[in-house]
Amino acid sequence: MSNEARRAAVAALIRLAGSSDYRDRADAGRGLASLAETPETQAALLDLLLDTEDTFVTRVTAEALLRRQDRAGLAVVAAALGAADLNHADWMHTAVMDVFGVLASDRDAAVRECEALTKDTDDRIRHGAHQLIDMLAELNPILSHRETTPGIPVTG
Repeated sequence: MSNEARRAAVAALIRLAGSSDYRDRADAGRGLASLAETPETQAALLDLLLDTEDTFVTRVTAEALLRRQDRAGLAVVAAALGAADLNHADWMHTAVMDVFGVLASDRDAAVRECEALTKDTDDRIRHGAHQLIDMLAELNPILSHRETTPGIPVTG
């Protein structure tokens, strides 16, 4: 995608994020999550994660960001957690469980990324990264490393 097209997409999604309809805001969160590394998306994503009207927007935006399984997505969720009330934090926790509750290797990679984020210059990101690490540490993924490592037999 060209830079011009990317900027146009970000601008359109940011406009959609300002909609009064929660479904539009949820769609904007999903779309903006795929562009989370773009600086222009940060404020809109934080607003969507902390949506004051409907926590469905929080939930789907957090899940989309976490499914990226990269620093950009985790950093935005961490920043939101660093400013979230208990209700919003609970919905982000649900997204963490859904995204990282299957493969231990995905959970462990997320912990490593979050450990790096604990050294960020932004207080919200540092605080939120610690919260994410705690959430991830609680998980007991369905598939362990042994079960997902090729060549290693699984025994009962």
